Amino acid sequence: MKYGIVAFPSKKLQDLANTYRKRYDPHYAKITPHMTLKDSFDATDEDIQSIVRQLDEIAAKYAPLNIHASRISSFFPTTNAIYFRIEPTEQLVAFHNVLEEKISFGNTKHVFVPHITIAQKMTDSEHDDIFGQLRMTGVDEKDTIDRIHLLYQLEDGSWTTYETFRLTGAE
Repeated sequence: MKYGIVAFPSKKLQDLANTYRKRYDPHYAKITPHMTLKDSFDATDEDIQSIVRQLDEIAAKYAPLNIHASRISSFFPTTNAIYFRIEPTEQLVAFHNVLEEKISFGNTKHVFVPHITIAQKMTDSEHDDIFGQLRMTGVDEKDTIDRIHLLYQLEDGSWTTYETFRLTGAE
């Protein structure tokens, strides 16, 4: 089964992302706006029990994540995805690195760029037009995320929560 580890921002930031996603993101109905902390990976039921224990330990060590969506950016020319850029704080990068080290499933597909996708799977001309408009709008939202989620993918391609972990530590 396919799993992933994400953080959901506050409802306010989700609502803001969804104002764009419902028009520009074909995955709008498949998953709530989120920040991917570990790319999707395949795991067995036995693997998941170990992963859950690791996530419990990590969540007990780390404090809630303070994030700042500071601007609208794009992964062009790699992909035509547009996103809210989340500033990569020392805490956030350390948290991601611990997840990669402790949850050693799957391959890291990309360099870690904290973000919340708001548009994707567009043609080059659509991307250029929409990106130009959205960049002028901008974003400047701060948020605190106090839990992370282990998700799994359903047969229809949508994602649902397997387990939630509260960040209760001091780091």
